[in-house]
Amino acid sequence: MSMIVRNLEHEEVVRSLYRAHGGASAVMLLTSQVLEGMLFFAHAVLKPGKEIEAHVDPYEEIYYILEGEGYMTVGDEGRAVKTGDAIWLPYGVPHSLKNTGDQDCAILVSAAMPR
Repeated sequence: MSMIVRNLEHEEVVRSLYRAHGGASAVMLLTSQVLEGMLFFAHAVLKPGKEIEAHVDPYEEIYYILEGEGYMTVGDEGRAVKTGDAIWLPYGVPHSLKNTGDQDCAILVSAAMPR
């Protein structure tokens, strides 16, 4: 096993660009092709006024707000989130995030199968 280092400019990362649930531009930094216990580790950018639409995933996730702010909904609960917040998204629970600020909201997303 050798060390794997990726950044947002790595060719494989750039090629992975996709639109996440209608709102964010996202790239996969690491995927299950190299990870052992996780599904993926991604970076997403949500523009002001845009929203990652409500959806349900077949795995649990953590959203970590690198910069910016928004309104996060998980199930029936919603609250304002900001830089430095980590939000746990349980398996099978609907969730969404709207950028309520006037700057980009940058998010790290990790995903794993529940135990």
